[in-house]
Amino acid sequence: MADKWLSDTRSSYDTDAPGYLEKVRGLLDGRPYLRASLALFAESVHGAGGGPVADVGCGPGYVTGHLHELGVDAFGIDLSPEMIALARRDHPGLRFEVGSMTDLDLADGSVAGVLAFWSVIHVPDHAVPGVFEQFRRVLRPGGPLLVGFHVGDGTEHTSEGYTGRPVDVDSHHRPPGRIAGWLRDAGFTIEAELVIGPDEDVPGAVVFARSHA
Repeated sequence: MADKWLSDTRSSYDTDAPGYLEKVRGLLDGRPYLRASLALFAESVHGAGGGPVADVGCGPGYVTGHLHELGVDAFGIDLSPEMIALARRDHPGLRFEVGSMTDLDLADGSVAGVLAFWSVIHVPDHAVPGVFEQFRRVLRPGGPLLVGFHVGDGTEHTSEGYTGRPVDVDSHHRPPGRIAGWLRDAGFTIEAELVIGPDEDVPGAVVFARSHA
């Protein structure tokens, strides 16, 4: 079944939503480079004229809420209905919808920016180009994109969630150059790459890109 990874990811996050929420609660407070990256992304959105911004794979909405505090008209999309329920509960003034990054229910050129903050890590290699094409499709010409992900070259399988309940989800670790290559193929220009914690067991990275005008 070609989309088994989608159903597995959805059910895993539905199962583990409360545990994941506790894991990320206050996460940005201790991550200055992540906060700086989000501030720079917000500045790029404002510089491009503002407008709605899609936080794709928003989970419980903590980054959507942070962008809102930075003056960004952010809304969240996530595969997991349970995650969306938590996001709506904790951020009642913001918009959250269930959806898949493989087939975004957004009109062409309808958003001013796209954020994918450690959400493409669950997308297998064969599906990433199509996801990035979706991002390009919904972005206005010249709109900014920020992609965050685990750095490495391999796949980690998780069978037990933060709550101790069984899950079935893969996390793909990738070098920044591979992400950048897929983005270029999808019609983006790479503006910056930042590796965070390069000496850690699993570094992170953010890539700033912009759709071709």
